[in-house]
Amino acid sequence: MNRPLPAVRLRVPTHEDAFAWHRAFDDPEVMEFFGGTSATLSVYEELTARQRRHDAERGFCLWSLLGADDEVIGFTGAQPWPREWGPKGEIEIGWRIGRAHWGKGYALAAARETLDRVRAAGVPEVVAVIRPDNERSVAVARRLGMEPAETYTYPRLGVPTLCYRLVLT
Repeated sequence: MNRPLPAVRLRVPTHEDAFAWHRAFDDPEVMEFFGGTSATLSVYEELTARQRRHDAERGFCLWSLLGADDEVIGFTGAQPWPREWGPKGEIEIGWRIGRAHWGKGYALAAARETLDRVRAAGVPEVVAVIRPDNERSVAVARRLGMEPAETYTYPRLGVPTLCYRLVLT
């Protein structure tokens, strides 16, 4: 299907966006590939604060994704790989969208905007770490032109994840 993608707006997350992220992601379906359980509000407060620092220091972050009515519907963006396992030292792109907004093209449209922004910030290559059974995210990565490169085991869950790569230069 080649329908037009929605217009997206990305902004550096505010402290208030932690509440919006918490609400949007407080859903077992949204969190299925992240352990299946919701994170606490304090996790999102720390995450949004870290993203504001990333934006100030690097010129990119996980931005709040705004829907047509400027409601926060999720996030997309890029950040340094934040874990002790996986592609350490790499810049990861990612997206997470509230369930009510799935299937409308928001993830792909916002991820394309992310690639434009990180390319402009001088990032030469990005990765996306995705569980192979997360068909929606795998489809977004492929539509971005990303190719599977390595496999890692997600330690907490004991499941394989694929590391997709894309050269931006």
